[in-house]
Amino acid sequence: MRLIIDAQLPRRLARWLSARGHDALHTLDLPDANRTTDAAISDLACRDDRIVVTKDSDFVYSHLLLGRPPAVLLIATGNLGNNNLMRLLEHNIDALERELLSHRLIELGRDALVVRD
Repeated sequence: MRLIIDAQLPRRLARWLSARGHDALHTLDLPDANRTTDAAISDLACRDDRIVVTKDSDFVYSHLLLGRPPAVLLIATGNLGNNNLMRLLEHNIDALERELLSHRLIELGRDALVVRD
């Protein structure tokens, strides 16, 4: 999978996903780093067919209304420390990888993985 990790999430998530064989970028890897606009992130996701991994629900609205970005993984955990976030992702990664192959909007909460479309 090709992913772009938004600024609210730790850079180590991109490194971890890359170690699992995915093409994962973090906004810190982009020229404007964490100042990269949502529009620029969506443009990159559209151009490179990347899944936006974010905590920002604006990407969900844009996906639903405009089809941009083409796919979103919304991390809907509220405030959660990075170590706990990584444990949650590690626990759910097999299901996430499976669902992201055929679905374009997925929400990961503390207690559930919800496929939206």
